[in-house]
Amino acid sequence: MAVTEGTVPFRGFHTWYRVAGRLPAPDGKLPLLVVHGGPGLPHDYLEDLAALAEDDGRAVVFYDQLGCGRSDRAEDPALWTLETFVAEIDAVREGLGLDRLHLLGHSWGAQLALAYMLGKPSGVAGLVLAGVIADAPSYAAGTRRLKDSLPAADREVIDRCEAEGTTDDDAYLGVTMSFYQRWLCRLDPWPEHLVRSVLTMREDVNAALWGPEWNITGSLRDWSVTDRLGEIDLPVLVTSGRHDMVTPEVVRPVAEGIAGAEWALFEKSAHMASVEEPDHYRHVVEDFLSRAEREPAGG
Repeated sequence: MAVTEGTVPFRGFHTWYRVAGRLPAPDGKLPLLVVHGGPGLPHDYLEDLAALAEDDGRAVVFYDQLGCGRSDRAEDPALWTLETFVAEIDAVREGLGLDRLHLLGHSWGAQLALAYMLGKPSGVAGLVLAGVIADAPSYAAGTRRLKDSLPAADREVIDRCEAEGTTDDDAYLGVTMSFYQRWLCRLDPWPEHLVRSVLTMREDVNAALWGPEWNITGSLRDWSVTDRLGEIDLPVLVTSGRHDMVTPEVVRPVAEGIAGAEWALFEKSAHMASVEEPDHYRHVVEDFLSRAEREPAGG
């Protein structure tokens, strides 16, 4: 499988990318551009999707968002806005000549993909929204309910450390990991590429935009596009896990709000279905992308 790496210019910085497979694909299959989660979490945990290039001949394009991973480590807090990262999608497309493509966004990346598509870009044939959030307050309410299902002692640690501003305390980090092992990824141990992403997350970027899962304190705490979902008019696949911290109550309005959207629920997964059920996940995604390519534009 061919793999190429490089950077594209973006706002005076460089955004790093990796392409698994060939651009353009020899058989005409459209490339899949993958928008990772976070904010501030590099793309590494999504590397299982690269096998689409080997198994199905579809080029898969990864990139690390500005400030994290292998992209330039910008330090200006004014950059950490939704608008910055939406614009970066266009920069990657332009730099790699991705005139026609599919888009897959996971978690925070699905928020970016939604915001991007609401800008009515041309050339996107299919959209995959994985672990998608369209309303931040509803998501926070859902994760608070999950937090409340933790043992009382764990909840006490969370509440105390957040009240005291000691969320870097080992006890808080340990309880947070217990939460993530239930609703982020249920594999034990976590695979190396997921650990690599988590250990290199850009904490200040995450805090500026988001913050704790159950108590969003960043600038996106009131973000919602639920009332605009009807504007999206292309083939859409929504994916989530049975044990996902993005609960069905959060996902359902997205799946029902986009006309014709499909919703695939992965029974053995939490928030990382592409990691927890990689073969099954790729099969579902490739089936959808192949069908989306056959649909007329705007169908």
